[in-house]
Amino acid sequence: MRNTEIGVCVIGSGRAGMIHAANFRRNVPHASLVAVVDPNEAVAKQAAESLGIDTYYTDYKEALKSDNIDAVIVVTPTIFHRDIVVAAAEAGKHVFCEKPMAMNANECEDMIAAAKRNKVKLQIGFMRRFNDSFIQAKEEIDSGAIGDVVLVRSLTRGPSIPQPWMYDLSKSNGPLAEVNSHDIDTLNWFVDADIESVFALAGNFRCPQAQAEFPDFYDNVVLTARFENQKQGMIDGAVSVKYGYDSRVEILGTEGVIFIGQVHEKTIVTANRNGLTRPVMNSWRTLFSDAYLAEDVHFIECILEDKEPKVSGNDGKKAVMVVNAGNQSIKERKEILLSSVLAVKA
Repeated sequence: MRNTEIGVCVIGSGRAGMIHAANFRRNVPHASLVAVVDPNEAVAKQAAESLGIDTYYTDYKEALKSDNIDAVIVVTPTIFHRDIVVAAAEAGKHVFCEKPMAMNANECEDMIAAAKRNKVKLQIGFMRRFNDSFIQAKEEIDSGAIGDVVLVRSLTRGPSIPQPWMYDLSKSNGPLAEVNSHDIDTLNWFVDADIESVFALAGNFRCPQAQAEFPDFYDNVVLTARFENQKQGMIDGAVSVKYGYDSRVEILGTEGVIFIGQVHEKTIVTANRNGLTRPVMNSWRTLFSDAYLAEDVHFIECILEDKEPKVSGNDGKKAVMVVNAGNQSIKERKEILLSSVLAVKA
């Protein structure tokens, strides 16, 4: 590393990639955005221009050759995560990888091993752990404010139609991965135990355009989980709901309950002859903007202070295993033990 300023390259110039890029360009202390990568040259060039930087690449392998880059932010389709992260680690670059971490447990283990072998940091993008409300909820759980946690219910519903590649579960692992990875990590974090088994139900109710070519694609899913300590979890996930972006959590304890989130963006309510109106949250980019910045700041701190990220590769692997087990449960219509998923992938 050249000095105390970390040169950052964002690999993937889509919506989430540009959130991270803008943070590192202007708002993260001791970090400098030096390049962006996208296989579509027009997209890469436009991203660089909008960010006010000179360097862009269409091949991440070329970016990894640069001595000006100390760390990379991987924000590509999930199927590419393993190869990019391993290559970056082998090149001596620290890695922030957006969720979902990878396609299966084996890929996660490859990424964890590469980071360890090359002595670089690996952080996974579960930004809800950096949201003030989630942090406070975790503190209250740990303080015993609601007694022992019994059940965590977490839902995420998105308004937009999935990108075409997401319909193919062999490339995306479906909404359980793309939408509900955050919910899975929320359950793991708040219960503070490993999930033992899951049972999931799913269907395609709003995306008829995917049914012919991708009959296994689902836009609505419900997953129940049993933890090794017998605590309970429930996840509700949906895409293309159209009414807005919806993220809420309920944590039930032996002596109380904690609620996080609301569907409304603001507290204002307007009433007139047409009835009541209240603004609805329209995007995850709005709801979690501060959390995205906080996790980016944390990543740079971990590099400079040589400390382990709060969200590790092992955390990412646990979520991926639940995704794989959930998809297997949907297909086989039965409860799936996570130990059997790991055995199959090994």
